[in-house]
Amino acid sequence: QVQLVESGGGSVQAGGSLTLSCEVTDITGTRWCMAWFRKVPGKEREAVAGFYTSTTTDRTDYIDSVKGRFTISRDKSKLYLQMNSLKPEDSAMYYCAAVWGYRQNCLLRPTDYTYWGQGTRVTVSQ
Repeated sequence: QVQLVESGGGSVQAGGSLTLSCEVTDITGTRWCMAWFRKVPGKEREAVAGFYTSTTTDRTDYIDSVKGRFTISRDKSKLYLQMNSLKPEDSAMYYCAAVWGYRQNCLLRPTDYTYWGQGTRVTVSQ
């Protein structure tokens, strides 16, 4: 049974850094997507960073607003989101998600993802 558990959220001043972690258990299959989503009040959950892996290819994708500041990576059973130069606009509840299949660009809709963590809150103050 796949389970995702996020950690690493907290409060940080603008310009600071924070690294989120997502522990993933029971990964199966050879091709899968993982992504970090964020949710702010009044807006839909949105993927900000996606990670695709297969036996031959790894791929990362980012929305424009976080390019150059956020880095998604995987180390064994953990998915990370390194966030630098944080801005107040980055404040949100962050979720990791996973889906097994043949997608490459993992910046997908929330409904495309099968497994979800419970979220970790990031607050960036001015």
